[in-house]
Amino acid sequence: MTSTSETGAVGTVPPPRASGTTSGARSGPPVTKKSGRFGDRLLKGYVWLILAWLFLPIVVMIVFGFNDTQSKSNVTWQGFTFKWWGRLGDYPDLTTAVFNSLKIAVISVVITTVIGTFMGLALGRYRFRGQGATNLVLFAAIASPELVMGASLLSLFVSSGVQTGFVTVIIAHVLFSLSFVAITVRARVVGLDPSIEEAARDLGASTWVTFWRVTFPMILPGVVSGALLAFALSIDDFVITQFTSGSVQTFPLWIWGATRIGVPPQVNIIGTLIFAVGVVIAVVNTVTSRRRT
Repeated sequence: MTSTSETGAVGTVPPPRASGTTSGARSGPPVTKKSGRFGDRLLKGYVWLILAWLFLPIVVMIVFGFNDTQSKSNVTWQGFTFKWWGRLGDYPDLTTAVFNSLKIAVISVVITTVIGTFMGLALGRYRFRGQGATNLVLFAAIASPELVMGASLLSLFVSSGVQTGFVTVIIAHVLFSLSFVAITVRARVVGLDPSIEEAARDLGASTWVTFWRVTFPMILPGVVSGALLAFALSIDDFVITQFTSGSVQTFPLWIWGATRIGVPPQVNIIGTLIFAVGVVIAVVNTVTSRRRT
């Protein structure tokens, strides 16, 4: 009785707290928040370092477009000036080369986008004989070095008696950029739901109306992406253009020739303008895609 009353007076002893792990199950020290934050910072620093390395040449190009150089070689900083922005016409052959590049790029992109869109649509939606061989040819064109493609096209034009010039450059640019557009559009088509098109046809829409009102708006982001990629490849190409241009001078070819005597600041300005246009197009495309989703 005495022990019972004493126990009741003192109360019950609380059970021991359960440990998360036993001493035998410990495999190592726990990961702390401090070490996790350090890893995140290290990863972010690595990403920023790579981005800085990628954009450093572009920054140098933009900065030296404002260089007050007094020589033909624009490699030493000599002061800040805007005078070169008002003297873009000092080199008429440079202006002609830029317009040639723009015309070739626009024409080749229009042709490439139309053909590549229908190729991507066919490869992503239908099954037909020779589809595997077509895919192989597309990927082979991407993997093929530009030097090989340029030499092959030049040999083809010469053996066929075709005079190299403006038209042959457009043909060459269409051929090497077609694969990029077709594969980009095909990737978009593969992710579409065929039941949406079937529903449109069940409601009485014809095949043509279904394509323009249903299919094309859904694949439009892929078409735009492929067209932008083809434009960038065309206006920037040097190797294939060098083989197939003949007497036609493009912007990359002019820069290559100017490096022997010195590249003027006008080249930096034109490069800055092209880069700015590309940034604006990319921003508009991103904003438009987000609004649609």
